[in-house]
Amino acid sequence: MTTAAWEELCRVAGPVSRETFERLVAFEALFQKWARRINLSAPSTLSDVWSRHILDSAQLLRLAPKALRWLDLGSGGGFPGLVMAILLSERSGAHVDLVESNRKKAAFLQSVIGQFGLPARVHALRIGDVHASIGTPEVVTARALAPLSSLLGLAAPWLSAGATGLFHKGRDYRAEIEESAHQWRFDLLEHRSMIDPQSMILEIRDLTPKS
Repeated sequence: MTTAAWEELCRVAGPVSRETFERLVAFEALFQKWARRINLSAPSTLSDVWSRHILDSAQLLRLAPKALRWLDLGSGGGFPGLVMAILLSERSGAHVDLVESNRKKAAFLQSVIGQFGLPARVHALRIGDVHASIGTPEVVTARALAPLSSLLGLAAPWLSAGATGLFHKGRDYRAEIEESAHQWRFDLLEHRSMIDPQSMILEIRDLTPKS
């Protein structure tokens, strides 16, 4: 890819080394190869994986630039979990847990981790079955996984213990927030996506259930 693509990545994610950029380019090629065999993402997005998936994921780093321990729920094709692992791979102490119950997708995630030597671990289990095996992440992420009210329930064991949630949401995010407020109390910051102006990243802290 061009220097312009590297500069765009740095604009979105913050400073990124040339080596990390090249890893992401190689990851995109590997993703495209696997996506021809298994369903890793919507076919309509495969023509623009770099922007629609990689840059969209990478922007999370700017929202939590010092966090080293990340947990990605429903990792699917690796967005944002694998992207974060690549971005953090040069940082001492970094680690990303990826939870994906689909065995084929989990195999893809493990293949990428092994090929690039990433500081990450795949949990090929349902989210409810990994609470005991994942420690105390600083950030919990999820992208296109579930409505916010359900997502907060899935992430509650970690958010209630002090982790911050960074969740990608589309144009109906306000309705999801209102629905979630019937079940949960939380502090919320809304970040307009740097990639899709109709999308938001919801930053959620101090989650507690309503009685």
